Amino acid sequence: MELTILGSGGCMVIPKPCCQCRVCQEARLKGVPYERTGPAAFIHDENLLIDTPAEIAIQLNRCKVQQVNYLIFSHLDPDHVEGFRIVEQIALDFRSWKAYLEKKIRLIIPEYLYDRLKKIQSAYGPLIDYYEAQGFVETRSFKSGIRIGDIDITAIGVDRGSQIAFIYVFEKQGVRMVYAPCDIKPFPEHRSEVKNADLLVIQPGIFEAGLKHGFVYPGHHISRTTLYTFEETLELSYRIGSKRVLFIHLEEYWNRSHDQYLRIAKDDARINFAHDGYHTHITK
Repeated sequence: MELTILGSGGCMVIPKPCCQCRVCQEARLKGVPYERTGPAAFIHDENLLIDTPAEIAIQLNRCKVQQVNYLIFSHLDPDHVEGFRIVEQIALDFRSWKAYLEKKIRLIIPEYLYDRLKKIQSAYGPLIDYYEAQGFVETRSFKSGIRIGDIDITAIGVDRGSQIAFIYVFEKQGVRMVYAPCDIKPFPEHRSEVKNADLLVIQPGIFEAGLKHGFVYPGHHISRTTLYTFEETLELSYRIGSKRVLFIHLEEYWNRSHDQYLRIAKDDARINFAHDGYHTHITK
């Protein structure tokens, strides 16, 4: 499989608007890979887009993506769906205000998320209703698994209380990638599908030290309910036998630059920290 991380940032982009911290100032000066936009990825094998942050149009153009055939959402937090309107920008034929037939995007989505997708609305009602009516998207909902082209996709829900986030397992000809961008605690490590992956793509989790403003997470902090610590995430990756680990969804408030992440990665040959435009081939 061929993967590009379109956006390696988290709920806050880097540089964060109006922020004058050293990480954001460096990102403004140097650009990518120090600069990070919202969380999104692209599997080239089937032209599959994963999530649509606000910056998705810029990301697709920057990474020279020429065709999007499929779209899938990991969950419906704003940093993952703000750019949903990209389906209109890609598919719209302004002569009819409907879609070019050859540019229609197939939205593949777990039934649980599709039922809640209608909550994403404009002043005119649910976006999905309009996009489907105009032919920009054709929705294919599924319970726990679906096949597109040569790729089998398994959706594993992680119950966050107010909603469920999904971990996806992508498998093609025996090559397996587990995609777990954020809010994945408790991780379903008992599931056979997540074990011995050729690549685990995951958020690193909470860094306990070196945060902005000298902040230290208290034991009862809400982030601890959905995120592991970095050390716990590493231990998890060993327990489930991940051959390679790629960290994404790198948050601005963790106060770490691209160079700092590179230094951390030197301690473990299995791991890398993604940057915007990070490209890799996943093999056995």
